[in-house]
Amino acid sequence: MKKILVANRGEIALRVMKTARRMGISTVAVYSEADRNSPHTRYADEAICLGPAPSSQSYLRGDLIIEEALRLGVDGIHPGYGFLSENAGFARAVEAAGITFIGPSPESIEVMGSKLAAKEAAKQFNVPMVPGIEQAITDVDMAIEIGRRVGYPILIKASAGGGGKGMRIVEREEDTREQMERAISEAVSAFGDGSVFIEKYVTGPRHIEVQVMGDQYGDIVYLFERECSIQRRHQKVVEEAPSAILTPELRRAMGEAAVRVAQSCNYKGAGTVEFLIDSDRNFYFLEMNTRLQVEHPVTEMITGLDLVEWQIRVARGEKLGFSQDDLKINGHALELRVYAEDPLNNFLPSVGRLERYRIPSGEGIRVDGGFEEGMDVPIYYDPMLAKLVVHGANRAEAIRKMKDAIKQYEVKGVATTLPFGLFVMDHEAFVSADFDTHFVNQYYTPAKLIEMDRENAELAAVLALRQYLKNKRRLKVPQTTQV
Repeated sequence: MKKILVANRGEIALRVMKTARRMGISTVAVYSEADRNSPHTRYADEAICLGPAPSSQSYLRGDLIIEEALRLGVDGIHPGYGFLSENAGFARAVEAAGITFIGPSPESIEVMGSKLAAKEAAKQFNVPMVPGIEQAITDVDMAIEIGRRVGYPILIKASAGGGGKGMRIVEREEDTREQMERAISEAVSAFGDGSVFIEKYVTGPRHIEVQVMGDQYGDIVYLFERECSIQRRHQKVVEEAPSAILTPELRRAMGEAAVRVAQSCNYKGAGTVEFLIDSDRNFYFLEMNTRLQVEHPVTEMITGLDLVEWQIRVARGEKLGFSQDDLKINGHALELRVYAEDPLNNFLPSVGRLERYRIPSGEGIRVDGGFEEGMDVPIYYDPMLAKLVVHGANRAEAIRKMKDAIKQYEVKGVATTLPFGLFVMDHEAFVSADFDTHFVNQYYTPAKLIEMDRENAELAAVLALRQYLKNKRRLKVPQTTQV
């Protein structure tokens, strides 16, 4: 494999290209007119403009991407995450064109792309499931009947998608009809498919996912877990590895269950199996993401493995160079997604020009980003500026390092989630690891963030005054007596 096209943009495109370059593989970038001067476009050996800014006219043009790949003699296509990364039709078309798709087979993507099909496949391999129904429905009366059977609260969830769209928590039977209609409408709008499934809502849930890696010869290992419970609007903001609540026995049980999920669809490459854990530490299969995850750096930090490198090596037919017994957890890693969002305004996107943009650096600090000072944050795509990742010898050290890194970060021109990240790192519930997916709803309000900023400003002023007085005493010239 001598040339790879990265069918993505921003930080993930740049991150994949850096590994490819280190492996001696040349890269091709694709970009929209809005990303003409983006770092990933300049970093690549070759770059192709796909079209106007809207993703439907550029990054989702799988036919054009394949056409350009053939013209440039590309050996492999890496889809990154988002866009076409979990599109089985695109993966199949890439393979039909004689190009290697750097990811799982189209069949694996199809099975795990349907939540119900994924559950059916995983169930055959004895993986724990949340109580619920086995088929997608659109009938409101049936939903009410199922709610009575499994017991409230229940979760209504779109069968065809994710990202929190088409998802509703229903606490009481009398609310089922309204919430069901809303979930169906949202699912149709987002995915073109209004079918939903219903399951028992797990109270006090932790969202924990397990990284798996498989080769083309049937060998699959788990690369431990990531805690992803700090979320807003059902989307992750802070992730860490390993989870602070897993015992070695539970870690092994979840890891082995994740491997069985991967085996159920003959998986190869990097994938993530997501679980919910209830307050009694029972775990349940949620879904499988058949791609590289946004938060993969924390796994790389604690294992010492480059997941993109192994995606490429597996795609070109190599066997895994390690077994489960070879894998060990080294220290603790945290990741904060630095979004151009305003935490004082319900995390709404904050677009504009990065008038100042300076990233932190130091031992154990990693920033995967796709923006530079002076660039505009476009309205067309996900507003993530970068991923701020830190590694420490233990969790307490990692938290301290993250707080220091956040304070080093300088951004002017747009609002970001950096202050929210500091709020999380300082909160007792997070420090003690006593939290669940309701952390934001339970503990966070804009007023608390404003109060934290005021207290920090007052503390900074006190410390500055103390240092000034200390320096003044030190520099004071002693009086002498003339003889």
